[in-house]
Amino acid sequence: MAALGTGVLRQSGSLFALGLDVLRALPRRPFQVKEFIQQAWFIASVTILPTALVSIPFGAVIALQLGTLTRQLGAQSYTGAASVLAVLREASPIVTALLIAGAGGSAICADLGSRKIREEIDAMEVLGISPIHRLVVPRVLASMLVAVLLNGLVSVVGVIGGYFFNVIVQGGTPGAYIASFTALAQLPDLWAGEFKALVFGAIAGIVAAHKGLTAGGGPKGVGDAVNQSVVITFMLLFVVNFVITAVYFQVVPQKL
Repeated sequence: MAALGTGVLRQSGSLFALGLDVLRALPRRPFQVKEFIQQAWFIASVTILPTALVSIPFGAVIALQLGTLTRQLGAQSYTGAASVLAVLREASPIVTALLIAGAGGSAICADLGSRKIREEIDAMEVLGISPIHRLVVPRVLASMLVAVLLNGLVSVVGVIGGYFFNVIVQGGTPGAYIASFTALAQLPDLWAGEFKALVFGAIAGIVAAHKGLTAGGGPKGVGDAVNQSVVITFMLLFVVNFVITAVYFQVVPQKL
């Protein structure tokens, strides 16, 4: 048990150290523009379609659940506000982060892990090339950029899906749906969702890079590293989401 705790602390420390190394490497020049564009395009290409498809039923489920609840409470006029706020604040950043971690993060981990077992990372260090600056920083920044852009897509598609299912399926009033969320939703709600997506994208990129750079044991070790990176990212996302949400409600006054 003590060995397990020591291993967890060691892994946590090395992950935090990698995050600091990425921050220190950000201002270094030359910036790897080509690598950044390639990674951003790859992550976007493998996540944009699943994200759009997942966001439709996600928004629909939220609208259906909240529509049923507000009807039981006699507060149908607030269905739009509850649905939109749930999508903007919580659903869209989480959906985006899970798909970024599951598709983009796993690809980043597999790529860096394969480079590690082929000793390309060691060769770069021998040549005086920083793997953090050359490989990790462009991937982390690409993950953050794509996460922010996809979060906007999920928000739009989720709100439209919620509107469609509330109005068409549950017989809601279009004017009441739109008026309720415009009355209660505010611009900081959107910024909070985008900030969450930015942080979640950074977490997904750093965890994937860390597991890839520490992979060992051949192809099986790389596969294990990919699985571990996805699981660790999911756990961190929910913890960080709770912290950001708690701080947001303390800092930003809510409409009544």
